[in-house]
Amino acid sequence: MSVKGRVGVGGGVMGSRNAVVSRNLALLLCFSSFFAGILFTTRIWTEPERTNLESEDCNQKPKVKNHTSNNSLGQISNTQYDISALDTKISNIEMKLAAAKAAQQSLLSGNTASGNTKRKYFMVIGINTAFSSRKRRDSVRATWMPQGEARKKLVKEKGIVIRFVIGHSSTAGGILDKAIEAEEMVHGDFLRLEHVEGYLELSAKTKTYFSTVVVLWDADFYIKVEDDVHVNLATLGTILAGHRKKRQVYVGCMKSGPVLSKRGVKYYEPEHWKFGVAGNKYFRHATGQLYAISKDLVTYIYENQNILHKYVNEDVSLGSWFIGLDVEHVDDKRICCGTPPDCEWKAQLGSVCAASFDWKCSGICRSVERMVEVHKTCGEDVNALEHASF
Repeated sequence: MSVKGRVGVGGGVMGSRNAVVSRNLALLLCFSSFFAGILFTTRIWTEPERTNLESEDCNQKPKVKNHTSNNSLGQISNTQYDISALDTKISNIEMKLAAAKAAQQSLLSGNTASGNTKRKYFMVIGINTAFSSRKRRDSVRATWMPQGEARKKLVKEKGIVIRFVIGHSSTAGGILDKAIEAEEMVHGDFLRLEHVEGYLELSAKTKTYFSTVVVLWDADFYIKVEDDVHVNLATLGTILAGHRKKRQVYVGCMKSGPVLSKRGVKYYEPEHWKFGVAGNKYFRHATGQLYAISKDLVTYIYENQNILHKYVNEDVSLGSWFIGLDVEHVDDKRICCGTPPDCEWKAQLGSVCAASFDWKCSGICRSVERMVEVHKTCGEDVNALEHASF
């Protein structure tokens, strides 16, 4: 019995100690777990917050971009509408600015051709000619183009300037240029252009011609005519005087011929594909034998000469330059009469022609031999120009 009692007593003491240790360990573990839990929980909640913020930032950028894109599309739509409404006004303003600039340059540079920078002219007539056309020029001088003092009087009293228009040969200072210089010494009726002559360069020559004369002479109208066409100056002046108050006018015999796409034919159009399918026609333009344009249009050519496209046919080129502009096309058949008997019976009926030529030859056929004949048959009264009032 005594042994049991000791054992029981000893076991009770050890159990009590173990209980104390267990409670202390439990408390330690509890505190450790509590702090560990706090640390773990703080980390778990902190990382998602940062991740969410980053995610929100990423999501916000596309939203701002989309909003900006939508605004830009709306602005583009409005701008396109505004541009469409202002196109015509801008073209008119450009022509007016070009006219002002040309006038200013004319005053600053001085009018070397007339000797008078303030003089206003009625019309400037440029007769397109070539190095090989000496006999054609002589036939014009012998008929409808006044010579010597009569030509000077025409400038002074009527404000009409007439010049043969030619550039230079490909060999500067060669025999062709010297021949023109000698002819100029005798007649004094040439306008030399900064241009190299060549049949395929007629569009460039036309552009250079208009860009040159608008600086030299301040006129109401500028005319281009071929050297194998007969002209009645008083009749031409009367026609143009009726359009004097118009700012942008294009006068001639308007046509719309076929676009020739077959290589090798006369008037072949290398850029025929621009005019649509085979068999299409050109836009409306004046035939190249003679046409007149107002100063505003000439100054437009002058101001934009570096960007105006040149087709192989110069009359087509001129017509193309006015597409999109607010230009009045005047179709007057008195500017494209035939040679006798056509111009003859029209004159007898009181409708004198301003210009006569043969369509099949694009000028008077054998003009050197026939110019005098046409002049005698279809020419206006010898006093018509003197009595004309423009």
